[in-house]
Amino acid sequence: MKTLLAFLLLPAIVLAQATPSANPYPYTPAQDSVYVAETYQKSEFMVPMRDGTKLFTQVYAPKDQVTKHPIIMQRTPYSCQPYGLDRFRRRVGPNAFMLRDNYIVVYQDVRGRWASEGKFVEMTPHVDVKKGNADHDEASDTYDTIDWLLKNIPGHNGNVGQWGISYPGFFTSAGSVSGHPALKASSPQAPMADLWRDDAFHNGAFQIAANFGFYTSFQEQKGPTKQRPPLLFNIDDPDGYHFYLNMGPTANSENNYYKGRNVYYHENFEHPDYDEHWKKRNILPHLKGLKHAVMVVGGWYDEQDLYGTFNTYKAIEKQNPGIQNIFVVGPWVHGGWAGPSGQILADQNFGSKTSPYYQENIEAKFFKHYLFNETTPLALPEATLFETGTNRWRSFDTYPPKGTAQKQLYLQGNGKLGFSPSTTGTTFSEFPSDPAHPVPFSSKINDGFSADYMVEDQRFASSRPDVLTFQTDVLTDDLTLAGPILAQLTVSTTGTDADWMVKVIDVYPPDMPQNHQNGDVVYGDYQQLIRSEIIRGRYRNNVSKPEAFKPNQPTQVAVELQDVLHTFKKGHRLMVQVQSSCFPLADRNPQTFVPVFFAKEADYQKATHRVYHGKSGASFLKVGVLNP
Repeated sequence: MKTLLAFLLLPAIVLAQATPSANPYPYTPAQDSVYVAETYQKSEFMVPMRDGTKLFTQVYAPKDQVTKHPIIMQRTPYSCQPYGLDRFRRRVGPNAFMLRDNYIVVYQDVRGRWASEGKFVEMTPHVDVKKGNADHDEASDTYDTIDWLLKNIPGHNGNVGQWGISYPGFFTSAGSVSGHPALKASSPQAPMADLWRDDAFHNGAFQIAANFGFYTSFQEQKGPTKQRPPLLFNIDDPDGYHFYLNMGPTANSENNYYKGRNVYYHENFEHPDYDEHWKKRNILPHLKGLKHAVMVVGGWYDEQDLYGTFNTYKAIEKQNPGIQNIFVVGPWVHGGWAGPSGQILADQNFGSKTSPYYQENIEAKFFKHYLFNETTPLALPEATLFETGTNRWRSFDTYPPKGTAQKQLYLQGNGKLGFSPSTTGTTFSEFPSDPAHPVPFSSKINDGFSADYMVEDQRFASSRPDVLTFQTDVLTDDLTLAGPILAQLTVSTTGTDADWMVKVIDVYPPDMPQNHQNGDVVYGDYQQLIRSEIIRGRYRNNVSKPEAFKPNQPTQVAVELQDVLHTFKKGHRLMVQVQSSCFPLADRNPQTFVPVFFAKEADYQKATHRVYHGKSGASFLKVGVLNP
């Protein structure tokens, strides 16, 4: 979930992608800690905004006042602790390679969070035209903060940059449209962009495990504080599948646990459709009029904000012609590029320490170029992407890459998959769907929200009768998919509502050798998940106006899977799976046309679903094939 998870789970992310090999940085964490304490002076301020609200702000400034230093800042809802002038962060700034460039590093608790005054609003709606000091948003708070820093912090060179991951990534995006002339570089990283689409729901399917766990700590504040609030309740069962299934209907998460004690969690219950509440929190339409350089960063395996990453880049690119807008995507989970490795994720080894490579060769160079007034051209391409499957970095002048051919990958009869429509076999494939036995999103015991599932072996799913499987013949040449994937399904159900989940999978050859890195994994016939997404069928025609299915009547359902850059190697197969649940990543659909937040146990009913692949009702994936 958005970003208490980024805040709380970053150590876990680091461990998940770390290896026991030598420290990849030029200095150890202990040496960095000593450097910060010896080189920087820490100050704390309550910085006034235009409406009089004061925001708690920390400034780590180099003691050297002879050299002029650029300012780089992060605004966060997750606390800029440690608080206190004698308590220092181990490192300051975006990464360890930038530490000794001696930026003035600023951290700020956003409005209504932790030590700052004011009222916090989820994904603060942007105000395009502000009519007075009472009209404020994250853009104006960013502007006012920059202005105050320039007037009150000595030793700066007049240039300001900003960065943030996840929720702080949203504040970076929102701050990029502040219009302050001193703002020279922004880097929204895995930024939340549209809360209904990023974290609360995926195409209408409520992300129950992420939200339920997140809001036990992320609570409304009555005033400024430097203490973490106690949990509203504890989740005692470590098996998320078991816990959420035993919880019963989604409504019980509120009725039996939150009981109205968290306004942010309750907002989901009040606004299940994409209504004005969510629309005004979508920052994407407002990302225009930018005059400075931007670098959007994300991970192919970001379990939280894939939508935000790709659509933030695309919105900035479309709405700001002429600016430097750089795009970087690596083989990372949410925030993984900030860790020390990025080489291993679950069973996958990407062959190199991708995170330090990014930090040293991309992030550090980007900020140094624009904030230190370097005159030599910045030697970074428009898009730097890690191609999975071949495990190599690639550079492109545009994104999606030029030379990408749009093709249709058809589901065919008898479990076949190919670039031509089906001409033989049955006209549909069907499967049962029982809300009492939903398909798990992962084969592993976890708390219901895990990053590893995005590369996990899918053999546990393909063996189930409620999962349809289609696959190509053995590939005779490498096949590289690049850019967005859209599944266009023709389906029917015996119920009046249904979820539809589509997965794209890389099937390894049966003679694939064992990998010494993880000897207990059988890689022969391994089914590596490449991309997946779910849609609550009632939103198939309009995300704002749900519509029931007519039982047994074929209808169109489109599922946007997000972008990829992956090569299916010669000798592999490409597989597509279709199912109706991925629990408890998404909550269970009752399969009756009742609002899920009010559905009772009796409303959860079995149904039979069909996916059509004959001449009269084709189902296919729109994919981009990158020409060699």
